[in-house]
Amino acid sequence: MTDAVFARSVATIMMMVFFSGLALDIAIPATMLTAMASLKWLVENWPAANDLSFDQKAETA
Repeated sequence: MTDAVFARSVATIMMMVFFSGLALDIAIPATMLTAMASLKWLVENWPAANDLSFDQKAETA
């Protein structure tokens, strides 16, 4: 009976490792895509005050 308990424990641990690997396989690319989309939005919506040309920045300094 202890062999059955041990085998069930090993099988459970193996399944936990497998499914946690699948979860990371989804979560890491999703996190990277979210970061990339956030940076793209930030660049596209940068405040207009920072869009001065080099000459205008030199005059105001």
